[in-house]
Amino acid sequence: MCELGSKPAMALCTHTPVPSTYPSASSVPPAGPFESFVDTSFVRIMSRVGALPEGKSNPAFATSPSSAELGSAVINVHLVSVSSKVPLDAGNQQLVQSELGPNSHYDPYQHRDVRHPTNNTETMLHLLKGSLGTGILAMPNAFKNAGWIIGLFGTLFIGIICTYCIHMLVTCAYALSGRKKVASLNYPQTFEEALRQGPGILPKLAPYAGHFVNLFLFIYQTGTCCVYVVFVASNIQSVVNYHTQVNTDVQIFMLYILLPLILLNYVRNLKYLAPFSTLANIITITGFTITLYYILRDGLPEAADRHMFGTLEGIPLFFGTVLFALEAIGVIMPLENNMKTPVSFGGATGVLNRSMVIIIIIYMGLGFLGFLQYGDQSAGSITLNLPDTEILAQSVQLMLALAIFITYALQCYVSIEIVWNIYLSPHVKSKGYRITFEFLVRTLLVLLTFLLAAAVPNLELFISLFGAFCLSILGIVLPTVIQMATFEQDRSGLRLAKNTFLIVFGLVGLVTGTYISIKDIIHEFFTHHPH
Repeated sequence: MCELGSKPAMALCTHTPVPSTYPSASSVPPAGPFESFVDTSFVRIMSRVGALPEGKSNPAFATSPSSAELGSAVINVHLVSVSSKVPLDAGNQQLVQSELGPNSHYDPYQHRDVRHPTNNTETMLHLLKGSLGTGILAMPNAFKNAGWIIGLFGTLFIGIICTYCIHMLVTCAYALSGRKKVASLNYPQTFEEALRQGPGILPKLAPYAGHFVNLFLFIYQTGTCCVYVVFVASNIQSVVNYHTQVNTDVQIFMLYILLPLILLNYVRNLKYLAPFSTLANIITITGFTITLYYILRDGLPEAADRHMFGTLEGIPLFFGTVLFALEAIGVIMPLENNMKTPVSFGGATGVLNRSMVIIIIIYMGLGFLGFLQYGDQSAGSITLNLPDTEILAQSVQLMLALAIFITYALQCYVSIEIVWNIYLSPHVKSKGYRITFEFLVRTLLVLLTFLLAAAVPNLELFISLFGAFCLSILGIVLPTVIQMATFEQDRSGLRLAKNTFLIVFGLVGLVTGTYISIKDIIHEFFTHHPH
């Protein structure tokens, strides 16, 4: 396990150092006004997760389809050491002792040496941008599967569960950091350290913890890229087919964007994508606004005209979609680790709760309103429900397709970090072949997402599958296991019952959501490929 804080962070699994293939801060000219304005960019926040050593040009690290859309995505490598030691009042000091233990005198918050720390408002904005991504466009479809009653209360309930699990993860990371006497820990390190300090056979499983987390992160990021391929191709298809009056298959449009995606993925330093990512954020906000205008433009049907409850089979699909849309577990710890006052992150009125209240209300609102407007016709992305005869609606589809196309590179970058920098690169000894093999890996990853998307070009099924399969584990089950291992001495009946419920809830959602999604994907595949 590597130590964070003022020391370089290691790769995600914390076992293998990453080659220094990125320019150092000293090789980059001084930051201009634009770079300074967005001083809470990916590198400075996401270096805290441990994907690359600090001081390198680091990709965004994310676990949800929206998390890599964090922020203006400006890559700033002008690193200046700024201390973020936090003075604690009496109440906070009591919190420190309660989490670290009575014999501990090490407070991680007091030892963090954060480069370019973010204030509370900046952290909240990043969290909002990290959660309000493409998943929100699938919420009306989620309500279609569950009905609007279950949709409203189910989204609220899942949102509360996600928020509580995030609180557990941050609290455990803080306590484990204090026991280990390091400034901060990322997600894989937190899981590994929790198992190492846990009871029974858990310490024997600790060496595999980082690999386990990386596996699910890789599957999730790859699935997210599949969603992006389907999204971009479907929205382009809608516009082009209307103007050509030819019903061209969506796989053809996937083929059209394949080479551009490969070339985009050849960009090894995300600094060069920064201006385009900023543009993508502006486009996304504009697209969401116009989409809401179309939902409300002609008035809404009565709620009585839409089914209040969905089918039993639709509930797992709803669960996977909402989890995919809401969960931002991948950006939580990097954001908290990079705060100037991290003690303000938790608490009843802290940054996390305030952000999640806004996020949940927005998701409930758009899901409900979109379902009222489009009912059972609600598509995997609500943009596909917009009138294809109107130029404004067509522009929204093309704008969001462009924004997601750009964001694809950010999402795929995380998969590359895991596959190449952590597992493959250390085994390539020849410097002459290193670049060749890296580009080969980049190409194969894009081809993998293309083939999966082309096999079953169904947006809602991909979203539900990867939400249920990956985020049930990363967002619900693992934080609960981490808390049980971290505070295993607290075996009160209430905590045991609560943790048992969360694990069962997460596993039931995983099994049922994955099963229904795979069953429907198989059906969809043989419908399109009967032979």
